[in-house]
Amino acid sequence: MIEDLIDRLRLLRTQGIGPVTFRQLIVRFGTPTAALQAIPDLARRGGGRTPAICTRDQAEREIASAAKVGAKFLALGQGLYPRLLAELEDAPPLLMAKGNLKLLDGQAVAIVGARNASAAASRFARGLAHDLGRDDLIVVSGLARGIDSAAHDGALEIGTIGVVAGGIDIFYPPENKERQTALYERGLVLAEMPPGTEPRARHFPYRNRIIAGMSSGTVVVEAAPRSGSLITARLAAEAGREVMAVPGSPLDPRAQGCNQLIRDGATLIQSAADVVEAVRPFETRVRAAAEPYQPPADEVNGEDALALIEELLGPSPVPVDEIIRLSGAPSGAVQMALLELDLAGRLDRHAGGKVSLRAA
Repeated sequence: MIEDLIDRLRLLRTQGIGPVTFRQLIVRFGTPTAALQAIPDLARRGGGRTPAICTRDQAEREIASAAKVGAKFLALGQGLYPRLLAELEDAPPLLMAKGNLKLLDGQAVAIVGARNASAAASRFARGLAHDLGRDDLIVVSGLARGIDSAAHDGALEIGTIGVVAGGIDIFYPPENKERQTALYERGLVLAEMPPGTEPRARHFPYRNRIIAGMSSGTVVVEAAPRSGSLITARLAAEAGREVMAVPGSPLDPRAQGCNQLIRDGATLIQSAADVVEAVRPFETRVRAAAEPYQPPADEVNGEDALALIEELLGPSPVPVDEIIRLSGAPSGAVQMALLELDLAGRLDRHAGGKVSLRAA
């Protein structure tokens, strides 16, 4: 087991390998060990240099750092990894968890909102989270100021999960140290980044996809236009999850995002009963067994398709399905060619399963 974890970490921390590429490599080669061995040849065929592969020593140090702070690794497709999150194309290959892992067995609902929340909205979020917990729903949020903090406080005695943007041992914002420590003891904290990582602006959208991805639905309590909470709502919608919003005064800028969500089709929420009615159909999916990786039937070398795929690609993102259709090549061959270009540092992957050729 430890050897598998070491190889997974080495693969994930290798230069240029993100969640989508990691998953493609596992699908193609079956194990992290085999994928690591294939990287140099794939990069060569893609016309680039072999990326800097994470060393065993580096992986072992990260494992030791996680153990030192009492965190455990959750691997995609194994054990207690969140079932709904595993359905995302860009699901984190590894998560770190500290706290009550039994909370991952339950059905989760995300509550997110403004950091500079009004007193009324914070009170509503706290009460909503408490009532959802009484209905056996696990409340997920981002351990930020405002609505996130209120949601965790309301659900703490029953069950709540905090997803952080930095390392699992980093308290951000600093004033939430006591709250995060309480989640270690009575709830659960999840992180994608290595221990010791200070959160940066680019990390928060990654965190938001975890919050939305592991939840049957996302409730936005208060949010200004263009806020991070609306990004979480968009990610939830893209994942096929329920998007819910609490209406607010049209005179309050902090309510404009929620009112716009409702206008665009989000479910209007006034009580926990509204949330329960919206998300209960997801319960059977949450409790379904995780599907193991299945290598594709058309296991084809991508070398023959590489030149054709390069001709079809350009600087503008295009869906992979469109590349397969236009090329006429088997999907396995197209995916292999894309892997080769990716590992050679010549491919950019975008949201929505789109790819583009990186400028030289």
